[in-house]
Amino acid sequence: MIEKMLNVTDHDRGSANLFYVYPVVSRRAGGVSVGINLNTNNACNWRCIYCQVPDLVRGTAPPIDMALLRAELHDFLNELLQGRFMQERVPEGSRRINDIALSGNGEPTSAAEFPEVVDLIAEIRSELAIPASVKTVLITNGSLLYREKVQRGLVELAKISGEVWFKLDRASEEGMKQINDTQMRMDRVRENLVLAIERCPTWLQTCWFALDGMAPTKQDEDDYLALISGLLNDGHRLQGVLLYGLARPSQQSEAERLSALSEDVMQAFADRIASLGLPVKVSA
Repeated sequence: MIEKMLNVTDHDRGSANLFYVYPVVSRRAGGVSVGINLNTNNACNWRCIYCQVPDLVRGTAPPIDMALLRAELHDFLNELLQGRFMQERVPEGSRRINDIALSGNGEPTSAAEFPEVVDLIAEIRSELAIPASVKTVLITNGSLLYREKVQRGLVELAKISGEVWFKLDRASEEGMKQINDTQMRMDRVRENLVLAIERCPTWLQTCWFALDGMAPTKQDEDDYLALISGLLNDGHRLQGVLLYGLARPSQQSEAERLSALSEDVMQAFADRIASLGLPVKVSA
């Protein structure tokens, strides 16, 4: 098991000496997040310039060893519930299971077995009587939500205290190309976001930071607010926005160009979002 105390700045995927499962103390969640890394090959279909994954490559998740994933997730959750892990490895004040998170080193919905993984989590939650207060979170860039298998997984995710955290760092095609290194069209982003909202409670997760010493522009903010306003006006109700800054250094070539924004700048943008009637959680 783990030899060092967990902390909010260390999200080492190998900290538990397991292949798929890794625990972190989440600054946004305020407890232990049990991560599931389906992208063990460090492959993603995007390349966000703030990404903390070293040796990131373009691609999809490799085939998933479902038997190994089952054993790791079952045994680790059981250790959290019944063993000494919380007392020995988690800082006081964070000793609770907050969520089981499909996250990791790439886009989790790129795994061919994604819906089967959601079903597996449901089975283990039932076997161990994981309370409904423990969320099952999908952290996704949303780019593959048009796939029927992914949508099927979201429907089942909603049944196990599920939430989608849908990445939206910029709401323009130019901005997404600059920050996420993707050619996604904004109409497709909106369509995928609507698909998520219709199938599972969905939050936007937004990384807000300075590039080359320059904060996001007012146009960046206006584009973002316009997208949200349009969704709300059409009856597509988001749960809220998770607005966060740079907590750990990027492992991409642009790392030296990135810097954190002040709390005042972050809060000012959060206030503009909140004025639309949405909850906003800020993590600088």
